[in-house]
Amino acid sequence: MRFEISRGGNGLTYEIRNLVPIAEKLEALGVKIIWENIGDPVQKGETIPEWMSQVLMDIVRENRSYAYSPTKGMDATRAFLAERVNARGRAHLSPEDIIFFNGLGDAIARTYSSIQVDARVIMPEPTYSTHLMAEVLHASFPPNTYRMNPYNSWQPDLRELEHKVKSHRAIVGILIINPDNPTGYVYPPETLETVVRIARENDLFIIADETYINIVYNGQKTVPISDVIGDVPAISLKGISKEFPWPGARCGWMEVYNADKDPTFARFINTILQQKMSEVCSTTLPQMAIPRIMSHPEYLGYLQDRIRHYEKLSNIAYELLKDVPFVIVNRTDGAFYMTVLFNESVLNDRQFLNIESPEIKSYVEGIAKDIEHDKRFVYYLLAATGICVVPLTSFFSPLLGFRMTLLNKDIEEFECVVRTIGQKISEYIQSSK
Repeated sequence: MRFEISRGGNGLTYEIRNLVPIAEKLEALGVKIIWENIGDPVQKGETIPEWMSQVLMDIVRENRSYAYSPTKGMDATRAFLAERVNARGRAHLSPEDIIFFNGLGDAIARTYSSIQVDARVIMPEPTYSTHLMAEVLHASFPPNTYRMNPYNSWQPDLRELEHKVKSHRAIVGILIINPDNPTGYVYPPETLETVVRIARENDLFIIADETYINIVYNGQKTVPISDVIGDVPAISLKGISKEFPWPGARCGWMEVYNADKDPTFARFINTILQQKMSEVCSTTLPQMAIPRIMSHPEYLGYLQDRIRHYEKLSNIAYELLKDVPFVIVNRTDGAFYMTVLFNESVLNDRQFLNIESPEIKSYVEGIAKDIEHDKRFVYYLLAATGICVVPLTSFFSPLLGFRMTLLNKDIEEFECVVRTIGQKISEYIQSSK
């Protein structure tokens, strides 16, 4: 045919979901799958409370919920969200500075595609796959990164970040994910202030993915980027997928800070908006629900109960895995993931787990050839136990490990899953064909 795909599309896979057909194949062969690959609280047993369902039923009865919304989003919802930011007294946000999207995946794709081809956004390593793929597809080259240090609780290497933005003039923006996905690291305010200083001194903008900004525990504290941004141009990305939780709503928004202070940044935001206009608007009903759910008298208590559950699972997983040989585990303090890192040089392409079924064994041996060593472990773990986790190399990192979720509503089952993972790590590393 008379076209070629972008170079950026070659070799890109979204492993979080790419694992699903493999797991489904194993499920058809009789393996009971335990889904620890994707951050969907509802799939893992979260029950939506009656009061929240009632809010949505009331909205469904309103004719307005069936209509288009304004391109930027529902006026009342944007005013509500802006007031929440302004009430903290650290930044001023106008409703016109908020743009709604059909999920943050949509917002992320449009953000990166609006940057000129030879400009780059530096991002954490490891980094969430959606940002990685959007940057690669925009630039057709692997991203510039700064390291999250697993030997220092996954803290970002800010010296490396500062050195790289000074050395690489193509870098125009800094991505932070707070709390971080996949590591669960929570940025303290002073770390955010340092990132803002680096951006200001080097004439950069900041993209802050704050999907999990209200899911923080274990005594940690963070603040939204708006509270420390000062006069630096920035985009904050937020949504309801994890916090309500309502991932199927596909409803997220962008908060824009200081576009009036930089004409180039203002043109960038306008380009994003023009792209948004091409699809008219985002889904109306979820937008209408946001003020009513967030201001409901039961909302904060409901959210705190969920956070306490994630904190409990975080500590269970940490206590069960921290002393497992050959791995490094940091306690998760935000979001609902834990990343387990293998020690250097302990994985190879000869290791395996015992699998009784000849058909399943043959299948996993076939798909586990000539791949990253952590992905090989993930496939064997899936075939041998049904536990589906995500290899760390899928988050654009040379580090070998995996990410698991902290979402199971059944604590006994969760403990069993984590113990099994620990046992299988030892068995796998000590095996050799």
